[in-house]
Amino acid sequence: MNVTGIHHVSAITGSAEKNHHFFTKVLGMRLVKRTVNQDDTSSYHLFYADAVGSPGTDMTYFDIPMAGRTYPGVSSISNTAFRVPTTDSLHYWKNRFEELGVKHDEIEKRADRDTLYFEDEEGSRLMLVADNGEEGVAPGVPWTGAGIPEEHAIVGLGPVTLTVRRAQKTIDVLEKILGFKKIGEYPNRAGAEFPAIQVMSVAEGGTGAEVHIEERPDLPPERPGRGSVHHVAFRIPTYEEYEKWDERIRSFGFITSGEVDRFYFRSIYFRESNGILFELATDAPGFATDEDMEHLGEGLALPPFLEPRREQIEARLRPLEIKQ
Repeated sequence: MNVTGIHHVSAITGSAEKNHHFFTKVLGMRLVKRTVNQDDTSSYHLFYADAVGSPGTDMTYFDIPMAGRTYPGVSSISNTAFRVPTTDSLHYWKNRFEELGVKHDEIEKRADRDTLYFEDEEGSRLMLVADNGEEGVAPGVPWTGAGIPEEHAIVGLGPVTLTVRRAQKTIDVLEKILGFKKIGEYPNRAGAEFPAIQVMSVAEGGTGAEVHIEERPDLPPERPGRGSVHHVAFRIPTYEEYEKWDERIRSFGFITSGEVDRFYFRSIYFRESNGILFELATDAPGFATDEDMEHLGEGLALPPFLEPRREQIEARLRPLEIKQ
C-alpha cells in the first residue's frame, strides 16, 4: 500500500488579491475553488489547479492578512515545483517573467531535468520543471483561459523539496510508511560542503511523484509567514485504502488527526520525524462535487457541514476583490 504521488501543496498568503492575480494572471492557473479554511472559517482558502481541478495539480493558499515575513530554515517545505511540457516552455516562461518583473533565476539542471526557479511578490519559493516526455504520473489538463499557450501551460505539481536537519529521519518515513524509494541525488546549491539532495520517488514516478530531501544542519527552524508552505499532501487512489492508512501510520508510532472529511477529498494528517506536516488525501470526489465544471471558483463554496452557517461565515469574512 503506497501513496501515488503529490496531491496538493498548501501555503500562506498575506493578500488573497495579490495571490490570486499572480497565480491566475501571471501563471495562468485556474481558480477551481473559493472556499474557507475549515479549521478557521474567518479565513479564505483558495485552490489553483489545471483546467478541471485534477488531483496532483492544485496549489492552495490560506489567506492570513496579518501574516508576517517568512524566515527560512529547516523543518520546512522549501520549494514547490510546477510541471510544464518542455524546455521550450521554460524559455517561454523566462521571457514572460522578465516582461512582468517576476523574480527568477536562469534555467538550470536539477536531478537531470531542466528547471526555472522563481518567486512571487510574497517570496513563495517556486520552480518550473520540464517534463520533456518523461514517463510517470500523468499530467493534468492545460488551462488556457488566462491566455497561456496550451503547449506551455502548467500541467500539475512537480517535486517538492523538504529542508530538514537530519535527512535520514524523513527518508525513513517516506520509505517505510508511504512507499517511496531513493532514485538519485544531485548537488546542493548551498555549497559542496553540504550533503547532496536526495531524490525520492513513488508509484509511477516522474515529476508528479517526487520528494527531494535537503539536509541543512546549520540552519535554525523555519519561522513561517506569508509565502511559506503549511503542508504537502500525497495521493490516496481509493476509499478502501484510505480506511487503512490511519492504522498504518499509527502502527509506526505517529499521532494522526484521524480521518477528516474535507468534502472535496478525505484526509489524514501527521507530522513526520523532522516536524513537517504531511497529509494523505483521496483523489475523489473532487472539486466539481458542488459546482459545475464551467463555473468552478466563481462563488464562495461551502461544504454541506458548513452551509447552515453560511450567513454567519460570510459576515465574518472580509470582502474579497478578485475577478476571474
